[in-house]
Amino acid sequence: MTVLDQPVATDRAPPVLQPRALSARAVHISDRLVVDRSRYPRVVSSVPFCYREGDGYVVVFRYGVVVFAGLTEAEEKQTLAQFQTEAPPSGPIEEERVGLEIRAGDEEGAAANGVFQIRELSLAHVLVLGDILAKSVALARYEREIASVFDTIEPEASRLAVSGKLPKSRAALLRLIGSALLAQHRVSGRIAFAEKPDVLWEHPELSRLYARLEDEYEIIERGTLLNGKVTVVGSAAETFTDMMDTARSARLELLIVILILAELLIGAAALFRP
Repeated sequence: MTVLDQPVATDRAPPVLQPRALSARAVHISDRLVVDRSRYPRVVSSVPFCYREGDGYVVVFRYGVVVFAGLTEAEEKQTLAQFQTEAPPSGPIEEERVGLEIRAGDEEGAAANGVFQIRELSLAHVLVLGDILAKSVALARYEREIASVFDTIEPEASRLAVSGKLPKSRAALLRLIGSALLAQHRVSGRIAFAEKPDVLWEHPELSRLYARLEDEYEIIERGTLLNGKVTVVGSAAETFTDMMDTARSARLELLIVILILAELLIGAAALFRP
């Protein structure tokens, strides 16, 4: 062996990879979002639908949320404008952005400064993060809608408590019942806030990360509380309509009695007419 062939001893440590800062953003566009998947050649997941955009990922959820991970601001703006063209916003846009720090070897989860640490920006990590962010912005949207419904019911309930008078518009109360049922269907059916994503079956090592993100955004607590509010709204609206139906039935019965008495009086007058 020549001198050149001999291994050279060195005390130099392996290079340390510097942490990389990225961001993820979730935007609630509309109540339902269906895209033409044939237009996206770099598809990496079908459920939920996810494709590569630049060096990052775009995840599309059917209940109207799009999640961007690792995209530049220009890429986010361009992609968002495209989706808004396909599905025009049905109300105020709800969105949430979170910082990401790619740090290999460290424990995954939220850092002290609110930035989430992950080991890599892999598809599995994006699907886990996207599931939480999508549920969070969707819940925020429905929390705001249910709050507006409460603002509508509260004056009527106060009026009933003070004066004993029922609301005049039965159609408005029926619309409230419909809104409550629709919100309950969206929260429990479409969002399925209590269900874990399918990616955890293939990557159980990410279960701890998912649990930490779920606790950070209080997904279960918010979904349960929202369902409770929806139940209260539906129960209150049904109580109002039942009371209004009862009052209407009483008026109809009184009207029938008056008509019968009038008919009897007319018949009696005819009998005693000379």
